[in-house]
Order: sequence, then structure tokens, then C-alpha cells
Amino acid sequence: MIVPGKTPKQGAKFFATILIAALCSIASVSRAQLLPEMVKVDGGSYNMGDLLNLGVDNERPVHRVKVNAFCMAATETTVLQWKTYCEATGHPMPGQTLEGGYLDDHPIVNISYDDIQSYCDWLSEKTGKVCRLPTEAEWEFAARGGLKGKGYKFSGGQSIETIAWQESNCKSSQEVAAKKPNEVGIYDMSGNACEWCADWFAPYSSEEEVDNPKGPSNGKTRVVRGGGWFSKANNCRNTTRSYSLPNNANSGIGFRVVCAAQ
Repeated sequence: MIVPGKTPKQGAKFFATILIAALCSIASVSRAQLLPEMVKVDGGSYNMGDLLNLGVDNERPVHRVKVNAFCMAATETTVLQWKTYCEATGHPMPGQTLEGGYLDDHPIVNISYDDIQSYCDWLSEKTGKVCRLPTEAEWEFAARGGLKGKGYKFSGGQSIETIAWQESNCKSSQEVAAKKPNEVGIYDMSGNACEWCADWFAPYSSEEEVDNPKGPSNGKTRVVRGGGWFSKANNCRNTTRSYSLPNNANSGIGFRVVCAAQ
């Protein structure tokens, strides 16, 4: 190959470098589609809860929390990622139908908390990293933008239209990562699909700073965060809390995973 300004040997080396880079790029994109792309969230302390006084009682009292560094999936788990798991393990796709079908680049929904545990076990074996649901404290810290957070009401901005799929701009779940990311490069933590967290749902503690809280040891319902495509804007705030029975699966709830930071 002739490259202007380069000898034939230099041109061949230049072409080989470009080809390798292109192949690596293709492999990276393919892997990101089949397995979650992880973003590191540096650890730190923050005031968890409704600092802006826009929410309801279960978002208070505001309390100090410390979380260690972790890695979080840049997007909600997609239909294609869930299909990859199902094809590898024989696990069935959700029995419930969706209008328009299950589109590969949309968040997987109709998945119960109990279903997710098996997925995390499989993903842990596949990646060599312990993958799990985020704790509620990790989820809110990441939604706020971690140490880079600017105090936004929603995850990534003050304007709901630029960062979230929700009641005013859609009628169902949408392609992941189509809106703006937040300060640490994570998408759709406000809107699109609500997201399961690991914790049992319970009122907040008023204790002084707690390290890596994991919620109560038992309960009836699990924490759900973020608001979804069907939610009003105020229910897509970083501090909005909801809950659901662990065996419940519906078209509004999905999830994303975390693993330990390297």
C-alpha cells in the first residue's frame, strides 16, 4: 500500500497499525453489546437523600454515607445481553410480551429480582469478576455523578428532556444510551427502565456516617430506583425511592450490574 510521504515499508507498517486498531474497535463494540461495558466510580462520602426538599418522607432524613470504589454498567442491561445469557444457559426469555417485541438495544424488562441473581452468577463466571446488583447507596452515588457530581436534580442534568426517557417523551422503553450521560459517563439512571437494587426496602437511618450500607437483613420488598419510561419527571430524580416484591416482573423494571473496582 502506498501512503503519501512514507516509504513502502513505512506505509505497510502504517496500514497494519490502522487495521489492528480497526479490528480492536470492532471487537470492543461487539463485546460491549454482548456483555456490560463497565465504568469506574471512585469511592467517597456524600449526603444521601432529598437534599433539595423535592421528594417525600421516605427520602429522608438526609444522612451521611461512604461507599468504596466500584464499577457500574454504563447502561441498563440490554435485551441482547440478556439473550446472550439465555442462549448460553437455556434460561427462557421473559414470558410476557412487549408491544413491538424485545428490541436488542433496549433495556431488558419483565425481569424479577430473583431472575437477576442467576444472571449475575453466570456473568461472574463469564467475566471472572463478582457481578451483582448495586446497593441503594452505590446506586444513588453513581446517579449523582459520584465525586464529579454537580448537584443536579436528575442523573446528568437539570433538564429531564435531555437525559431521560419518561412520560412526556415516550410510550415505552427506548434504546439505551440515546440520551446524555451523567458526570461519570453512565446513561439512563433517570428514566427508561426503573432499576432493581440489592437492598430490602426500609426507612432511612439517622445514624452518623455509615460505611457501605447494605440495608436491613430481611424485608418484604426490594428497592427500585430511577423512574421509568412511564414515570412523571419528579419520580425520575436521583433521590426518588420505590420498591417491589422480589418475584415481581413487569414492563417498567430492569437493572444494571456492578462489580469491584480493579
